[in-house]
Amino acid sequence: MNGTMAASSNRIMLGPLVAAIDQGTSSTRFLVFNAKTAELLSHHQVEIKQSFPKEGWVEEDPKEILQSVYECMDRTCEKLTQLNIDISNIKAVGVTNQRETTIVWDKDTGEPLYNAIVWLDLRTQSTVERLINKTPGRNKNHLKHKTGLPISTYFSAVKLRWLMDNVEKVHEAVLSHRAMFGTVDSWLIWCLTGGKKGGVHCTDVTNASRTMLFNIHTMDWDPELCKYFDIPMEILPKVRSSSEIYGLMKISSKLKSGPLTGIPISGCLGDQSAALVGQMCFKDGQAKNTYGTGCFLLKNVGTKPVMSDHGLLTTVAYKLGRDKPACYALEGSVAIAGAVVRWLKDNLGIIQTSTELEQLAADVGTSYGCYFVPAFSGLYAPYWEPSARGIICGLTQFTNRSHLAFAALEAVCFQTREILDAMNQDSGIHLSQLQVDGGMTSNRLLMQLQADILCIPVVKPSMPETTALGAAMAAGAAEGVSVWSLNPEDLTEVTSERFEPQINPEESELRYARWKKAVQRAMNWETTEPVSNGNEETSIFSSVPLGFYILGSMFMLIGAKYIAAGQK
Repeated sequence: MNGTMAASSNRIMLGPLVAAIDQGTSSTRFLVFNAKTAELLSHHQVEIKQSFPKEGWVEEDPKEILQSVYECMDRTCEKLTQLNIDISNIKAVGVTNQRETTIVWDKDTGEPLYNAIVWLDLRTQSTVERLINKTPGRNKNHLKHKTGLPISTYFSAVKLRWLMDNVEKVHEAVLSHRAMFGTVDSWLIWCLTGGKKGGVHCTDVTNASRTMLFNIHTMDWDPELCKYFDIPMEILPKVRSSSEIYGLMKISSKLKSGPLTGIPISGCLGDQSAALVGQMCFKDGQAKNTYGTGCFLLKNVGTKPVMSDHGLLTTVAYKLGRDKPACYALEGSVAIAGAVVRWLKDNLGIIQTSTELEQLAADVGTSYGCYFVPAFSGLYAPYWEPSARGIICGLTQFTNRSHLAFAALEAVCFQTREILDAMNQDSGIHLSQLQVDGGMTSNRLLMQLQADILCIPVVKPSMPETTALGAAMAAGAAEGVSVWSLNPEDLTEVTSERFEPQINPEESELRYARWKKAVQRAMNWETTEPVSNGNEETSIFSSVPLGFYILGSMFMLIGAKYIAAGQK
């Protein structure tokens, strides 16, 4: 009896809880926080499979994404029960997601009509070129005054356009008014609130602002933009704020997470905005960098959008309530950060785990003049150059895999430096320290390198799950839930670790200048133009595949050797 009473009194002590679904590019997580202390009580994570049907194509299965959410919820609920924590104390759920990843599904059957096209997919290059060609002066910034974005393969509208042009099922569903478009947040909220039986089709302002169909000034879908991409507005989700009740969870009673039925989904933020909220960057001028599959640096610029002259994006940071003002951010996006670790592991096989990368790099403590530009999907900010490709240069006979590991980590830091420089120029305010989060921040060598290359301190919170925390904060603070206060004086102080720069600025500048040189070498690689020999004549070798050319040269050398031997 006493044990039961103690258990129930423990449960009461905890007070209200808030959960977050964090659906990222490489994994899904479900996390539960204490709304009063922001403490993470329990979570579960499931990896997501990516498929690469053709070079430059990146896809994920929307049903697998949904299934991973159910699995994470089930396992977390199990863990909470084992910890003697009452699941009925969960008062709200927030959703945060990989942005720009595009899904189209059938509203009658609830089935996806194609795989999710992931944000870093490059198949829309020809679509982008076609769109840019029809703009006055072939200007990729033609829509920037409304969207804050350049016309690029990165954003959802071009992915949706590709699906409508190339997938018969999608084309037919659009014509017969059965198609629904959404980014991952919309797909999950629709499915979790009932799907084909009354599911809520919505998105929030942060995700909408990454589609190129959303006007960041009027804060709604823009008829002119939809016309430009020739996309019917009826397939778009309703745009809501980042913190309000969208609908109630409907989960099968067969699942262990069945008790979550009836709980409101009341927070929704694209992952980078969620991290900004989780890092409590509510003041104009505060910035954070998230190191995930890609790298994303966001700086809060307040309630008026700031347009960039240096290749950054203007995006909606958050709108924490229906009647609250929207806040904007300047954003620099790097396509490949954590993905470079995956590449070294899966494609080259030089490491088995990401911790091994840190160890290898630490063993040598230098790249020994080796520079790595991981432009696997072209270069994002500040260049927006889809024709760039990955390059490793400065190799010597002495270079080994440890130097390459170090160069890979430095590449992440140099890319961040380029964005920070652009941000300082755009805003005119130099950042005095950088707040960081995301999976890669567990790599202490990377954090120290980042401080050295930026020449400013890097500050990492001891609880690294700031993306999920941001979604939980938005959900818990929503009107009608109100279990999480966002007043600055009520926010829990976050303990953090500081990395101070340890090298002299001259050395930092020298390494950075070398890196910039390597970036120039990576530019305009993937080009359809014939190779010129400098006299405006096309070289004969440009039409001969490299393999045949090398083989042919070998046979000619062998032949010459035999002829020479015969003449002796």
